[in-house]
Amino acid sequence: MKFRKRPVVIEAIQFETNNEVGDVNMNHVVGWINRNGAKSRHDGTDIYIETLEGEMRASCGDWIIKGVKGEFYPCKPDIFEATYEPVREE
Repeated sequence: MKFRKRPVVIEAIQFETNNEVGDVNMNHVVGWINRNGAKSRHDGTDIYIETLEGEMRASCGDWIIKGVKGEFYPCKPDIFEATYEPVREE
């Protein structure tokens, strides 16, 4: 059998830099996750997110996805681009 992924709209931001400069630095990403009810932290290089499967690590360049049930998890850029496309907001 073959299956097609249902179209769902998610929120996501790309972890662009581990420096203090830049709009999407690690402090911004960790704050976004924590303000939305999940737990995350960083070590100055990577971001660690508490997920249902345990703690997951996000490296610079990874996308952080807020799923349909409010869960957060990292996604590698190539997988993200193959799976998601931008939604035009009305």
